[in-house]
Amino acid sequence: MLRTNARRRGLAAGALAVTAAVSLAACGSDSDSGSGSGSGEKDSTTHTIKTAMGDVKVPTDPQRVVVLDTPELDSAITLGVKPVGAVRADVESKFLNYLPKDEVEGIKDVGTIGNPNLETIAGLKPDLILSSKFRDGQRYDQLKEIAPTVFAEEVGAPWKENFELHAEALGKKDEAKTVVADYDKHVKSVNKALGGPAKAKDTTVNVLRFMEGMDTRIYADKNYIGTILQDVGVSRPEEIIKQADKGERPGFTVEVSPEQIDKADADVIFYTSYGSTAKSGEDKALKSPLWKNMKAVKDGKAFHVNDELWMQGIGYTAANKILDEMQKDLTKK
Repeated sequence: MLRTNARRRGLAAGALAVTAAVSLAACGSDSDSGSGSGSGEKDSTTHTIKTAMGDVKVPTDPQRVVVLDTPELDSAITLGVKPVGAVRADVESKFLNYLPKDEVEGIKDVGTIGNPNLETIAGLKPDLILSSKFRDGQRYDQLKEIAPTVFAEEVGAPWKENFELHAEALGKKDEAKTVVADYDKHVKSVNKALGGPAKAKDTTVNVLRFMEGMDTRIYADKNYIGTILQDVGVSRPEEIIKQADKGERPGFTVEVSPEQIDKADADVIFYTSYGSTAKSGEDKALKSPLWKNMKAVKDGKAFHVNDELWMQGIGYTAANKILDEMQKDLTKK
């Protein structure tokens, strides 16, 4: 989604960052530790892990972590690690608003998703950088010159696998096991509150996201929120899943114009906006006859939700908060 001028600014910043990284070599940020030996060797201070970019040697107990996307921020905070630097979703937002303020206070702003300031990152003297090939693949060579850089392949649907990678890189594998077990228990608790597997399956749910300057998205099953809905055991409207499977990113979303908003109808609708509700088209849509005549809306089962929590966090802390909201809304009479 980067614009050409944003890419150019990123490349310019990257050149500065590489220069800065060289001057920081004495502080331990060398290119060998960034690329990893690939030998699987392990000592008391480093270990080698498999990433989307190959084997990477990382510190056993990293102390100065920089995260370049919201899933990595959620993972770090979930595992008790406060990064020294992080990106934001856009220039107007702060760090994820569902996270406690004291857990993000003091984290250095290093730019926006897909356009990090490499010079600022280098100045933080990190000993580990976390991101994904999807977001920052074109910057990997520059980033690994600053610090060992661990990339997942994708974002969204594989969030659980990505969390395991983050935990391994952060030296928090034992803590991760507890997080996963607690989530699994939470899912079972929500399913039980809905009346059990059979009753949950009888409920169809759609998730709708209004987007500024774009068509509205109805989320299918191959994405973060889709996996949580699958875990809970509710159903998705069959037509939406079929249509999404034919899209450019199969199983991701179905995009609809304002005149097609009623395609989002289901027993329950969760909806949100990326950006202001006025600019995203949400305000206008909610006043339209198409919206007002949908079953979920008539039944009082259309719920506005927090975009940063439901769409941007993509981690276990967000997921547990989402589960709480789902249980509250789905059990309303």
